[in-house]
Amino acid sequence: MTSLKLYPPRPEKVYFFGTCLIDMFYPEAGLDAIRLLEREGIEVIFPEDQTCCGQPAYTSGYHDETRAVAKAQLNLFPEPWPIIVPSGSCGGMMRTHYPSLFAGTDQEVQAREVADRIFELTEFLVHVCHVQLGDKGAPQRVAMHTSCSARREMGLAETGPALLKQLGSVTLVEQVRASECCGFGGTFAVRHPEVSAAMVDDKSRAIEAADAEHFVTSDCGCLMNIAGRFEHQKRPVKGEHIASYLWRRTS
Repeated sequence: MTSLKLYPPRPEKVYFFGTCLIDMFYPEAGLDAIRLLEREGIEVIFPEDQTCCGQPAYTSGYHDETRAVAKAQLNLFPEPWPIIVPSGSCGGMMRTHYPSLFAGTDQEVQAREVADRIFELTEFLVHVCHVQLGDKGAPQRVAMHTSCSARREMGLAETGPALLKQLGSVTLVEQVRASECCGFGGTFAVRHPEVSAAMVDDKSRAIEAADAEHFVTSDCGCLMNIAGRFEHQKRPVKGEHIASYLWRRTS
């Protein structure tokens, strides 16, 4: 599936929405994403009052609570600059669900305007920055996991792989059933732990069966889930957010 979004020229400035999981568990991935953008000559603005996009409450059916959380984010981006999100899950929430979430409210127009400016990081690097990467790393076999939200809500199955294919010493391997969910699914993993565990076991075994030495993803929830499974089973495959992987190999 290909994103149908219309892409603007490369801007001078962007906003950066860091996401809860990057804030709490993977801050270096957020910093690496900002470094990638700055290297493209773009000034990155990080609104310090940002919190959660509201996705956990939304997928649990608490729409009033979601609006309260999401409303606080709408006022963070007053200038007409793109809003870069290093997560297909949070990006999908803000781009796809904010307009319907605020339909019929005083924030409807503002929510649609913000949604139109949401870009997932790999999407922005490929379609707006037209980034060209030079690989400085050693040869490595890598699997890419694209989250369900990035793939199905944002139509971004190809942008992560497109970036990895620019790395001359990286062999991008394809695991079987690459489009299947890893089992994280936000609160799904908490509400259905046994099902989630079985799903991530299938995903991790498929990545290992593809003879991958490493895997990358653009969503920290998927990263936490899959890497945690490998670590729990004491298997050698390591995981990394794609922002950190790209920065590490090209800087």
